[in-house]
Amino acid sequence: MVASWPEPIVSVQTLSQAGISTVPNRYVKPVHQRPVYNSDQSGLDMEVPVLDMRDVWRKPEGLRRVRNACEEWGFFQVVNHGVDHALMESVRGAWREFFDLPVEVKRKYANSPDTYEGYGSRVGVVKDAKLDWSDYFFLNYLPSSIRNPSKWPSQPPKIRELIEEYGEEVRKLCERLVETLSESLGLEPNHLMKAFGGEDKVGANLRANFYPKCPQPHLTLGLSSHSDPGGITIVLPDEEVAGLQVRRGDCWVTIKSVPNALIVNIGDQVQILSNGIYKSVEHQVVVNSGMDRVSLALFYNPRSDIPIGPVKALLTKDRPALYKPIRFDEYRLLIRQKGPSGKNQVDSLLAST
Repeated sequence: MVASWPEPIVSVQTLSQAGISTVPNRYVKPVHQRPVYNSDQSGLDMEVPVLDMRDVWRKPEGLRRVRNACEEWGFFQVVNHGVDHALMESVRGAWREFFDLPVEVKRKYANSPDTYEGYGSRVGVVKDAKLDWSDYFFLNYLPSSIRNPSKWPSQPPKIRELIEEYGEEVRKLCERLVETLSESLGLEPNHLMKAFGGEDKVGANLRANFYPKCPQPHLTLGLSSHSDPGGITIVLPDEEVAGLQVRRGDCWVTIKSVPNALIVNIGDQVQILSNGIYKSVEHQVVVNSGMDRVSLALFYNPRSDIPIGPVKALLTKDRPALYKPIRFDEYRLLIRQKGPSGKNQVDSLLAST
């Protein structure tokens, strides 16, 4: 494990606040990786599905809608999800206040690549890599034994309590969603959770993202294209500023946030467990020249020290295991070393490779 960053860390927010007129070269993406805005989406089904979880959990056809969303998109928005709307607003506001603190205060929580926990501005330890236009705060949440309260910010007031309260509500939502995914695959409700290692053994991390205003947003990305390495991700988006894009065929679709909705996306571990029935989909974040953007992601992951491979009940003669088993701690290490890399990680586990 690498203990230090290959170059000095620069706060992107500090660059933005300095009023620079051009993006420094280390943030300028190669032409083929720069943002794409699909202005003509006529005639195409280009809206990420929105699922009312009251209906999903009450009506038989709800599982079919979940399955369709997971097979076709790998992303969906959820409403009536059980997480308190006022709490969502409060925790998002608290993180915005944190990122507005002086950089000297934030740097007290500076992270390192051995755990990533704390305040940072890059993912990956490849020297001279092209960087993303964003800052973040990453912290461990589950299991509770790995929490380190000294790493959690103490400002603004009550942010630690809000993190705890929000994390607990989203944890409960994740447990219900894993059951729902299991049933939608035709399995028993607890089958996927057992494959995750059991609800008392799962892992979870929180990442608060800050995407500052950018003088040349067409040259860079707030977060490069990738699929999430874990199980499922719950995103609390910025309702005022869009930015999250999902790959749909050859297009990038910008998610239009629904009021009080959370965004759910399938991670690589569920793609592996479902033997490719459900897809983890590439996504990225674009930035803009007029407004900062804040979002909060909770990553709900399998137990890190057990092999994760396709569920045997989903294997058939015509569809044998597509992926080689791997422990999640080994798998996660790849992105922490190399940074975001499209679908390269999960594709590297295909049994035929």
